[in-house]
Amino acid sequence: MFPNLALAYLFLYICTALVAVGVILLFAMKMSHNGKRRKIEFYKLKQRDYFTYLQTALTEDSPLRLPPGKLAPLERRVIQSKLIEWIDQFKGEYRNKLIVLCREAGFVEHDLKELSRIRYGRQIDAAYRLGGMRCPEAVPGLMELLKEEKPGPMAIMIGRSIARCTIRQGELKDMLALLLTKGKSIHHLAADILLETSLDTSRILIELLEDRNPDFVKVGLVAMWGQAVPEVMPALDRLVGAEHQDVRAEAVKLYLSASPALQDETILKLMQDSDPEVRAEVVQALGSKHAAGSIPLLRKALRDEDWGVRYNSAESLGKLGEPGFEALCQAAVEGTGAEREIAMQQIESTMQHSGTDHKAVDQMIAHNKKRLLYDRYFGPVRGNRITSKKRTGVAAVGGDYTA
Repeated sequence: MFPNLALAYLFLYICTALVAVGVILLFAMKMSHNGKRRKIEFYKLKQRDYFTYLQTALTEDSPLRLPPGKLAPLERRVIQSKLIEWIDQFKGEYRNKLIVLCREAGFVEHDLKELSRIRYGRQIDAAYRLGGMRCPEAVPGLMELLKEEKPGPMAIMIGRSIARCTIRQGELKDMLALLLTKGKSIHHLAADILLETSLDTSRILIELLEDRNPDFVKVGLVAMWGQAVPEVMPALDRLVGAEHQDVRAEAVKLYLSASPALQDETILKLMQDSDPEVRAEVVQALGSKHAAGSIPLLRKALRDEDWGVRYNSAESLGKLGEPGFEALCQAAVEGTGAEREIAMQQIESTMQHSGTDHKAVDQMIAHNKKRLLYDRYFGPVRGNRITSKKRTGVAAVGGDYTA
């Protein structure tokens, strides 16, 4: 009994000692962190005049001077962080002058050595800073680090640093190939990273869109959003009929948003696509572009087997003024099943929303015209409530409904 009791006491002593050591370590780490933060604030205040000088000297023709005096390691890091922050903000000559200053101050050389260290934490920190300083000679080391990196935010950061550093288009594609192995749904992030490069993006986008790798094509298509690159339109026209469903759907979205006028042959071909996402994008674009001539096509799309296509078609008809609204009324009266249901939903939504604001005269006139159409097909509107009972005798379509 006594040996067991002694063993229990020993176990309690050991646990108490471990807890005490843990508390002491946590307290020491907290003190160290707070002390480091105080030093950083002190160095920022100390170098305030130097930062003011740099902001003024950037607009002058003379080269930037190095920080004065001998600097502590943490003080150098504070200055480097400020320079990287400005490099991200500025472009052109200002950015180039700051990059040269980073080299002359020895920041680039130091972080290149850190990148080759064994400790993972130092490598990651160096990778981030080298990307911020746009260091081309760091690309091989960053590539090796990206190869070994597991999927996650660190891989994204390393890829972004490579895009910022590289001056060769081939290295950029190699980085994309590696990055796309780090996750299945990473194409949007890869496209965002791609646009960080200082290279000519139009040439890169053309090469990606013409590549046989569908992942490269998807990255190129995503990167195209918001970019005015007329040279890629031939490749985009070809990708509208691509074999891969994801590529085709993304290409159709971009094509519909980039084309000011849609050809009838192209629209009819896309509406026969087996992918419902493609058909839904087409009918949505017809409403956004106010293509009144597409009303028969949108009316037919109300009978599509996919709910998204039917919903977008009804939305588009609601955007096409009186002709579109009348087509919805006809679908609600003459249609059956899903067609009639989606048409009635859109009619009720249109009447409720169009009747809420009569401040503008044109809005009031448009609402009154739609109300006359509604009365003709379904009966009068009482207040803001809409009755869905159909009249026994439906009036013929046509006539002048000017309020």
